[in-house]
Amino acid sequence: MPSIDTHATRRDLAVGRKKYAYYSLAAAEEAGLTGISRLPRSMKVLLENLLRNEDGVSVTAEDLKAVAAWVENKGSVEHEIAFRPARVLMQDFTGVPAVVDLAAMRDAMTALGADPSRINPLNPVDLVIDHSVMVDHYGTPEAFEANVAREYERNIERYKFLRWGSSAFNNFRVVPPGTGICHQVNLEHLAQTVWTAEEGKKTVAYPDTVVGTDSHTTMINGLSVLGWGVGGIEAEAAMLGQPIPMLIPEVVGFKLTGRLPEGATATDLVLTVTQMLRKRGVVGKFVEFFGPGVNVLTIEDQATIANMAPEYGATCGFFPVSQATLDYLTATGRDKSRVALVKAYAEAQGLWIDESSEDPVFTDVLELDMAEVVPSLAGPKRPQDRVELTNAAPAFQTALGEVFSRDADAPRVAVEGEKFDLGDGDVVIAAITSCTNTSNPSVLIAAGLVARKAKKLGLSVKPWVKTSLAPGSQVVTDYLTAAGLQDDLNAMGFNLVGYGCTTCIGNSGPLDPAISKAINDNGLVATSVLSGNRNFEGRVNPDVQANYLASPPLVVAYALAGSMRIDITKDPIGKDKKGKDVFLKDVWPTNQEIADIQRKSVTPAMFAKRYADVFKGDKHWQGIETAGGQTYTWDDTSTYVQNPPYFEGMTMEPAAVTDVVEARILGIFGDSITTDHISPAGSIKKSSPAGAYLTDHGVDALDFNSYGARRGNHEVMMRGTFANIRIRNKITPEIEGGVTKHFPSGDTMSIYDAAMRYQSEGRPLVVFAGKEYGTGSSRDWAAKGTRLLGVRAVIAESYERIHRSNLIGMGVVPLQFKQDGWTRLGLTGEEIVTIRGLSDANVGKLKPRQDLWVELFRAADGKMARFPVRCRIDNATELEYFTAGGVMPYVLRNLARD
Repeated sequence: MPSIDTHATRRDLAVGRKKYAYYSLAAAEEAGLTGISRLPRSMKVLLENLLRNEDGVSVTAEDLKAVAAWVENKGSVEHEIAFRPARVLMQDFTGVPAVVDLAAMRDAMTALGADPSRINPLNPVDLVIDHSVMVDHYGTPEAFEANVAREYERNIERYKFLRWGSSAFNNFRVVPPGTGICHQVNLEHLAQTVWTAEEGKKTVAYPDTVVGTDSHTTMINGLSVLGWGVGGIEAEAAMLGQPIPMLIPEVVGFKLTGRLPEGATATDLVLTVTQMLRKRGVVGKFVEFFGPGVNVLTIEDQATIANMAPEYGATCGFFPVSQATLDYLTATGRDKSRVALVKAYAEAQGLWIDESSEDPVFTDVLELDMAEVVPSLAGPKRPQDRVELTNAAPAFQTALGEVFSRDADAPRVAVEGEKFDLGDGDVVIAAITSCTNTSNPSVLIAAGLVARKAKKLGLSVKPWVKTSLAPGSQVVTDYLTAAGLQDDLNAMGFNLVGYGCTTCIGNSGPLDPAISKAINDNGLVATSVLSGNRNFEGRVNPDVQANYLASPPLVVAYALAGSMRIDITKDPIGKDKKGKDVFLKDVWPTNQEIADIQRKSVTPAMFAKRYADVFKGDKHWQGIETAGGQTYTWDDTSTYVQNPPYFEGMTMEPAAVTDVVEARILGIFGDSITTDHISPAGSIKKSSPAGAYLTDHGVDALDFNSYGARRGNHEVMMRGTFANIRIRNKITPEIEGGVTKHFPSGDTMSIYDAAMRYQSEGRPLVVFAGKEYGTGSSRDWAAKGTRLLGVRAVIAESYERIHRSNLIGMGVVPLQFKQDGWTRLGLTGEEIVTIRGLSDANVGKLKPRQDLWVELFRAADGKMARFPVRCRIDNATELEYFTAGGVMPYVLRNLARD
């Protein structure tokens, strides 16, 4: 294949009176990239990204040819490319540490004698504060205001910091609390489908692409915006203009035909799709939807499916541009000229789909006739475990014994001070919660109609059910109010509790103390029914073992029924005013009823009004006073935000990389150690090193909040690294949790305390692990905490791709066993480890994927052992990051030199 002149592929696109420059895929095919017109549309977006950014260094002609060759090899040939997203999306838990790092970089620039104002995101960044609201108050008209007030009370230190960042940094915007979730704000306002940027006197048009620090960033693929979730370190690199390395993916085509039958919802469709794709196996792959069924789905339906990509395991679930895309952009108040550009650009680049479109080439294809979709739930523990509604009650009965080891005939128990009792399967949480479903008016209107019909018949929610409504945007309140449905939902206890991620991320708030006591004293298997996307055990609420994902109307129905042991397709869910049995069919709306209300109640004016001042915030946000100008005025007493030590003593030239000499072993771990094991995420125990730190700083245990909320304080986070209560360290096999032994003393202590003791002794540290090290959510603190504990190298049998990259981004070298893993070495933890060959990196002798030797000195018998490892610094860019001490020092020095 001949070389490609990428500049020659640049063309002009006239849209109305405006002319845009763009990089033409058709011109690239004429120039020699044969066959690319047959690529999946998601691959065309990747190819355009490479074509536009080809520089001969990070993106080469070979990369372009590798994508063109996809038509023949369908992704079976491994080839790494550099992806540059148009923008970055963050939520507040993961966004705070990224802004902390930016603030610390400004301080470091000042220390280097350079201009701190040079530190700004080079790509547009939007941070939406949506993960901090909790359902402390519910079921009353005052619940929303009370929850907002408590949210600010808990998080004021973080919010002060973010408010400073919103004014201090260019290219960085903050959507204040109480506005909505990042995914829905992205869908309804931020995303443009086709992005534009000024380049000299030209306006360049290109596909809108995004990476986000929330795994459900994938939701935006429903609006034909290619995007997925990444770790915080990757996001920081992207916002500082660095490319994201990725393998050219396989693309699984999912053909949709038919249309949903009466009574089935978009939620039922997505649970069916999730089960099918999880069964097929699509981890690390793109999924692209096509076929005539795509054209009958609304964008809200497509977004519901795209949202669940992490649950079916794919990198993303992409929908092409169609007439529905244009209709949605128009309906949500996007500029008319942007809508016209989207249509013209999609047609010019072969990204458009309609009934006449030819099917692309795919790696593999699945097919679903949507007419076969039936009402469903997923549970009791995993989103892919779909159960048909008609089988939900017997399936729970089976799970009671097989999953929860509970006697099916266990008696119900009295609840102290109440006139009701509780039993296994009782629904104690019914939550219409954000993310998957609240972006979709059809299912929310359906929920309102179930509430309306139930109210008219005189039904009420069972008294043990904690009800909540947490929409993903304020527009939801507008159309529910316009339709009169909010009053009906209020009557059933589904009052507004906040705009943000609540129950689906574990912010469900506490149960009534008497109910909690009855559950825990008697070992009851209580249940929750929620319209979210994740139902892992312990995620929703610590008192609730069984959790079911369901559509919003089914959430209301189960709140009325009060138990998973009731077959709501046959059994009565309550009694009307005359004592007559009421069944699900009596309160379930028709598709036509839903469509009629949606057409009348959801208007473009609502979106225009709500998003006109989206970055302004309410009186709480506007009342926050901030300290600092170009650099942040750090508060040494803050337990939420602290200046991290990454840049202490930094000079313009990086220190020479040295071999790891006479290191001690901090931990020896088995297979499938996840970032949940490595990086703290949930509640903070008072007895833990992090709890001790907070106590020493005058924080009451009731105000510990969570590790997630305190990600801006490295002192808390490093104390929680390797502190998961379920992690097993082979150095202390008899103890579960983050414990190790210090050598040569042999003292048993927390991993944090041992690391600090080794640091005081001047000892470097290493970690040993098995297969699939670092799987799960790509938390930046899994790498940051490892670095701050003093770990120079991790030696594992295999790595999850993002965590391996994140370790390098923090200056920690990932090494991979070339032979068997650590088990054959007979490690006890008292060995002394030396790694040879790293010190040549500063003069360019270390190469990507180079083989190195590790020496083990066994103190017990004085013998030495050697074994080979492969350095998993996989490419030249990663090597530059590593030798600079990490990606942030690398970028910082380059900006300081410029």
